[in-house]
Amino acid sequence: MILYEYPFNERIRTYLRLEHLFNRLAELSSRDSALDHHYALTTIFEVMDVGSRADLKSDVMKDLEKQKQVFNSYRGNPAIAEGALDEVIHGLEHCFSALNNLAGKAGQSLTENDWLMSVRSRMGIPGGTCEFDLPAYYAWQNMTCSRRQIDISRWSEPLAPLANAIHLLLKILRESGSAQKMIATGGQFQQNLPQGKPYQLLRMRIDSSLDLIPEISGNRLIVMIRLMRQDSEERLHPSAEDAAFELTLCS
Repeated sequence: MILYEYPFNERIRTYLRLEHLFNRLAELSSRDSALDHHYALTTIFEVMDVGSRADLKSDVMKDLEKQKQVFNSYRGNPAIAEGALDEVIHGLEHCFSALNNLAGKAGQSLTENDWLMSVRSRMGIPGGTCEFDLPAYYAWQNMTCSRRQIDISRWSEPLAPLANAIHLLLKILRESGSAQKMIATGGQFQQNLPQGKPYQLLRMRIDSSLDLIPEISGNRLIVMIRLMRQDSEERLHPSAEDAAFELTLCS
């Protein structure tokens, strides 16, 4: 099964992009080769670019506080385990506090590192990090794996509060929906969304053996999915076949 996710608003779109980058950073930094660590550093700079939005930090903190209020409203409910509830609320409070104590935007402290910024400025140029352009960076790439990993971990540390908050918020959002089995008749699916229910994320699972690629569009009123098939020249064409899939709407 392949999982596709589609955000219904710009805020969740930004969260998903950041989650994608943080997951990539964790994967690359755990590897041993200098090339992997080069792309780990590139990923740190991408996170800084995405996180440079002035209102991102406040948006995340507002969402953390909102979720805390929602979970606090469950107290006293006999169907809710108090221990599990306390754990979630503690996690939300910890993420809020860590973000609140972070000065400025995500990765702002890294901009004071002249060496890092010189590497960042050259990474936007094709082939701009060759040894004759950045001999100090080339020397760093030839250091031991453990030394590079220590440096990457140190440079990633200012981004950790944002990463932890994003992961927690998306986990809560994903767990808010339940999967429903659906059929795309003739390769197309459309569903009206109930008014007053602010859905934020669509999750779709489809069997990979079907070789179908979904084109998803939607807003607060309607969801539309068109299944496509790739031909031998890698062009996409609409499929006319009925196909089963799982749909989860998360609010």
